[in-house]
Amino acid sequence: MKIVVAGATGMLGSRVVDAVRAAGHEPVSLSRSTGTDLMTGFGLAEAMRGASAVIDASATSSTGARKSIDFFTTVTRNLLAAERAAGVPHHVAISIIGAVKVDANYYAGKTAQEEILTAAHGGGWSLLRTTQFHEFARQLVGHGRVGPLQVVPKMRSQPVAAAEAAAELVAIAAGEPRGLGPELAGPREERMSNLVRRYLAATGQRRPVIEVPIPGAWGRGMRDGSLLPDPGTRLGRQTYDEWLAGQVG
Repeated sequence: MKIVVAGATGMLGSRVVDAVRAAGHEPVSLSRSTGTDLMTGFGLAEAMRGASAVIDASATSSTGARKSIDFFTTVTRNLLAAERAAGVPHHVAISIIGAVKVDANYYAGKTAQEEILTAAHGGGWSLLRTTQFHEFARQLVGHGRVGPLQVVPKMRSQPVAAAEAAAELVAIAAGEPRGLGPELAGPREERMSNLVRRYLAATGQRRPVIEVPIPGAWGRGMRDGSLLPDPGTRLGRQTYDEWLAGQVG
């Protein structure tokens, strides 16, 4: 089976490409390095010819609502148009548990993506919602250093391994479109500041971690449990500490 991966060079997308190969399928990577552009739509339909499914693992580094909405709506519309032109029957997307509930900043873009997908693509789509990935703590370390301090948003999370989410996306893509499917969360709830402290300690970085409450609906959603899974949600296997051991081993 030929499976197209949008955002193939990103943190999640690269794992999706690996998972496609591990499942015995043929991955086709969509990225600017392969001559395609998700934002303009250039080269997308040609790259999709003969494919059975498209997995959208694209993401934006912007946390502002306007830029996030623009990115996810533009990419989603371009992918859906290219899929129709190429005759691809299955669009698979990933979103975040609680994003629709929070609907602010980055999560506003994911909400808009879900709305377009559910309204505009008939029944040929599947959507997987997950919690944040273990890798999110590493990303915060890269972006949150302020002088001798490490600033981290006050946040409750139940992180899941990106590799497990990638494998789930591939399994979905190999089947029939199912709409909004069962959600996937990590094994246990954590405080993001504690995850960052453990990452810093494991990687030999010594600096104080300062937990800061983010203002507005975005920060409130981080703090009040809106981004946590409901009781009974499917749980991934790998804990954060197991993931961390693999990063420094």
